[in-house]
This record gives sequence, structure tokens and C-alpha cells, in this order.
Amino acid sequence: MFGLTADDFIYATLLIISVFCGTFIKQTKDARHKQLLSSTIGAGMVLVVCGFHLLHSFITALVNALLVLWISPRYCHIVSFMWCFGYLTFFRTTHYFGLPKVPSHSNAVQLLLTLKMVGLAFELHDSYKRQQKAKSAEDCQQDAQRQNLALEAEYRNINPSLMDIMLYSYCYIGLLTGPYFKYRTYHDMLHNEHTASIPTWQPLLEKLKVLPVCALLFIVTSMVYPLEYVKTEEFHQRFFLYRLWYMIVTFFIFRMRIYSAWILSEMVCITSALGAYPKDSRPKRGQGPTNLGTLKDLETSADEVEYDFETIHNISPSGCEMSSTVREGMKSWNMSVQFWLAHFVYSRVPFRSIRTFLTMLVSAYWHGIHPGYYLSFLLVPFVLMAEDAMIKAFRDNASNKQQQIFDWFWWFFKLRFLEYMSMGFLLLGLYSTLDYWSSIYFFGHVMTAVFYVTGLVFMKRKSSGKKME
Repeated sequence: MFGLTADDFIYATLLIISVFCGTFIKQTKDARHKQLLSSTIGAGMVLVVCGFHLLHSFITALVNALLVLWISPRYCHIVSFMWCFGYLTFFRTTHYFGLPKVPSHSNAVQLLLTLKMVGLAFELHDSYKRQQKAKSAEDCQQDAQRQNLALEAEYRNINPSLMDIMLYSYCYIGLLTGPYFKYRTYHDMLHNEHTASIPTWQPLLEKLKVLPVCALLFIVTSMVYPLEYVKTEEFHQRFFLYRLWYMIVTFFIFRMRIYSAWILSEMVCITSALGAYPKDSRPKRGQGPTNLGTLKDLETSADEVEYDFETIHNISPSGCEMSSTVREGMKSWNMSVQFWLAHFVYSRVPFRSIRTFLTMLVSAYWHGIHPGYYLSFLLVPFVLMAEDAMIKAFRDNASNKQQQIFDWFWWFFKLRFLEYMSMGFLLLGLYSTLDYWSSIYFFGHVMTAVFYVTGLVFMKRKSSGKKME
């Protein structure tokens, strides 16, 4: 109906219901009541869309909770990562063990739960490290250092119970479509007794300005350009430019669909006041407040506090559309998961040379075991290498006019690269992805190689010219 699949319709319905549920959560003062209400709604949603497959998420959350509470916080993050991603493998291959294959709704729940459980374990590990650091600094004569450690302990450490972890797992906010939010962000929402007074109408209206446009564009274009047509023999008989054009419009449809879903999911957070922090505390996406001293001062201030929802900001359509580089475009997409990957994977890899590769590998594995994910995600490091080479060769130290010309030139190819990689993400299969890429003569791979070599050649000429001077 209207280009919507059954899954799209279910997700949209549950997200709209969740937006209205937030008004009740926001008005609830008692932390335990707020916690029980939000998790009862979430568990009910999972039961409705997943049925008995709810057992997968329950087992994952319960075992993870027992592991992180019983195992030393020095190692609990490693064990949690192995358990959650290991279970994700079993979850995706249940049909090989004679068990029913899980539906897509269960997959969505499992993906977000994996991030939350592993993220919680890392938060416990980091809390332990801060406690150890505070003990070693007890004799420190520097008041500023002791004060900073005390602020971090107060506003970043966590100490959840078994029940807290289970209720966090089934909180309805972000349950199906994200965004990912830390346990500490969840804790702060529960224990803020003044959420009812936090202004939410203006942030909601800002989201509503964009949502109808994205939703309408998605509905109209998806009816005209169905993805399945790419897999037909008739499509491959079309001329080259049409096949290339289909890649462009397919990614446009995908973007409009995701923008609509993630804007709605941010609205769910806003109505419940999840991720609402004083603007002066400089909240960052995923992280939360970064100016903890100001946050402390504002707790006792009689002045009116201005809040923002940057912590749960998950998608920037303008950033995705108008940023001039692949790297910046990717940073504007699914920002809560980007935070998770950067904070819990990229920054923890000890070897700098393989950080990007391992991060993309984890991202691909988290998304699924379909070959298309790996074909797309593992191309990203090479595209970024080509982009860096071109920037160093043509943009660095260029005049303002030359930089503007380069930015428009690269913006055009940034979109082509993202469209090309998105086809693996959408088609999923090895042969269907390679069939499509071959139909456009591996355009993305060829351009990556051409730009990388071009960048290297002109960089050498640039450095040679400087030496001559």
C-alpha cells in the first residue's frame, strides 16, 4: 500500500504510538514507575511483533546481565562482546539447527539489543577504570584533577542491578529503529524528576518540518522504482545510463525511507525527554554532556535552563545531502551507531593501521551475514583513501575559488560512491550485487582506483614543485 511493505507499515505504526506514549513517560516523576512503564510498553511491543521469538532477546539480555554482574569489570566488556555477537550468529542461523527462522522484526530488536548490552558492559568497565584512577589520585595535591574525577564518577559511572539491566533492555524507546543510547542516558532520564517541565514542542515541530516531505517523497518514488526490478532480465537489457540512473534513484528512495523512520524515532525520544540535557553542558551525540562542571552548577541554579536533544540526534538529512565528502556524509548518518562504533570499537583497537578496517568489519557483521554488506562496507576504507588522496592533491593549500570548485566536484562523486555502495546493502546477495555492479562496469571500484592513482600522481607533482621552489 502506497509503496509501503508490511514491515514499513508495522514500524511506522509502532513509532507513531511510541511518540504518544512519551507524553505519559515525561509526566511521570517516580523513577521506578517511569522505568516499569517504559519497559512494559516495550515488552508488549516485542511480544506483538515477535511472538515467541521474544525468547531470543530475553536470553541475550539475561545472560549478558549475569555475565557483566558476576565477571570482573576488568574483563566484562570483552566477555559481553563475545557473548552478544556470538549469539547474533546463532540467531541468524537458527534454521540450520531445525529452529524457525526469525522474522525481520525480531532481527531489528536483536540488533539494537546487541549494541545496548555490549555498550552497557563497556560503561561498567569504564566506571571501574575511573574508580581505580580516583583511588590512585587520592593523595594527589591538585584539586582540579580530583574535582574532575569526582564529576566523572557522578555523571558517567553506572551501577545497575539485574532488574535495571533487564528493564533497560526492553525500554520501548529505540527498541525497533534506534537510536542507540547509553545506559547512563537512560538512567538520567529516569532520575530526572523535572522532565515534565522540559520544553519539547519546539524540537518536535522542527522534526515535523522535515518528516512529511521525506515520507511523501519515499512513498511516491518507491511506487515508481521498485528495487526488485534490478534483479530482472529486462532491467539488464536496458541501456547503461538507465542502469546507472536506477542506482541513483534507488539510494534516494532508501534515504527518504530512513530519514522518515529515524526522524520519527528521534521524536519518540523527545516526547519522553530521553537525552534532554542543558545546552550549556555541551552534549554530544551518543555521549551526553561533556561540560560536567557546568552541568553540576546548573543543578542548583535558579536560572531558566535551555535544553537540547543533541545526545539522541541520530540523522542529519542536510549533512547527508550537502556535505562535500564521503567521510562527512557518513558521519551524518545513523550517528548513534557511529558513536557506538567509534567509542567501543575504533578507539579501543590498539593498532591504528587496522582501526578503520576492523570497525567496518564489525559494522558489516552487526548489520548481517549477507555478502552484500561486506562487499559494501569493506569498500569504504578504499574510497576514503582515494578521497584523502584527492583532497591532499587538489584542495589542500588551494585558493578559495579552487576549493569551492573541488567541493562541488567531489560532492557529485560522493553521492555516486554512496549510491554504488548502497546497492550491496540493499540487494544483499553476492550474485545480485555483483550482477548489478557488473551491469554498470564496476563504476565505483573503477572510480576509486582512478581517483586514488590521480591523487597520488598529483601529490608527487605538488611536492616536487615545492622542492624546486
